[in-house]
Amino acid sequence: MKQVTIVVPKGNINLSSITGSFEILTRADQYWQKKGNKPLMQVHIAGFIDDLKLGTGYFSLTPANLRDIAKTDLIIIPSLSYDFDQVLQDNQELVGWIREQYKGGAEVASICTGAFLLAATGLLNDRVCSTHWNAANDFRRLFPNVNLQVDRLIAAEPGLYTNGGAYSFLNLILFLVEKYFDREVAVLCAKIFQIDIERSTQSVFLIFQGQKNHGDELIRKAQTYLEENLTGKISFEKLADDLAISRRNFDRRFSKATGNSPVEYLQRMKVELAKSILEKGRKSIFEVMNEVGYSDEKAFREVFKKISGVSPLEYRAKYSGRGVIAI
Repeated sequence: MKQVTIVVPKGNINLSSITGSFEILTRADQYWQKKGNKPLMQVHIAGFIDDLKLGTGYFSLTPANLRDIAKTDLIIIPSLSYDFDQVLQDNQELVGWIREQYKGGAEVASICTGAFLLAATGLLNDRVCSTHWNAANDFRRLFPNVNLQVDRLIAAEPGLYTNGGAYSFLNLILFLVEKYFDREVAVLCAKIFQIDIERSTQSVFLIFQGQKNHGDELIRKAQTYLEENLTGKISFEKLADDLAISRRNFDRRFSKATGNSPVEYLQRMKVELAKSILEKGRKSIFEVMNEVGYSDEKAFREVFKKISGVSPLEYRAKYSGRGVIAI
């Protein structure tokens, strides 16, 4: 029987990512047994703390002692609070335990910002990883050697699984259900818990926030210029010349500081503005396109879909309220 350990870090964690994971995995094992199979999975909740108060004291967890678990097959790391430096400092023993379990053959799945604890083990260095888009800047600051892809809903490396933000952890758990049980059990869980099993990206939920937590003042000036001239025609050659730097060095420094090339950065900003206009639902796609500085409708649609994961029309239908049923 596979041993699954949902770890409880020290600090303020997301309770639903623990209880939700526990409920779906235990229910999946019940469905598995109803198909005539022997129990496949035993799920534990354990940590290096005796008790954890959450939700200003409304909720509490009493995890098992992680020191009593010599070996596990799958580790699930829940979502963490956003005081990442403090969380990592307070959970060094847990980080070491996760690393040693992985070396002993365990697989590790992190939920949302739980990726910070997984990355602290060093196991994600030079590998692809996902986390909540809102934590991307902090993640890149702390773990520059990890290939962070925040567009990914789930990122899979050998024995290591990470996912995007908030309740998208449900999709990660379904992924694990299908991996450890089978597709039939995963589909049944998706239907019972009403989870969209085919979701593959968190791009549609992403709010682009330019990375400015860097020490390159020249690039910050360039970012400010782009923000203030977003709908106009921008020449990066002229911008680099105005900043007294070659275009090649400008591109290199911009990418290093922000994680995006100048062109990608500008595109993401334009798409973010377009999304905010589409959410109001009053303007046509053509009007929105012009308002954010695009003259080629095909190019606008392609860039919008590449960044957000859906077409401008689909985005407007989803978030403008036009599809809401009147009650």
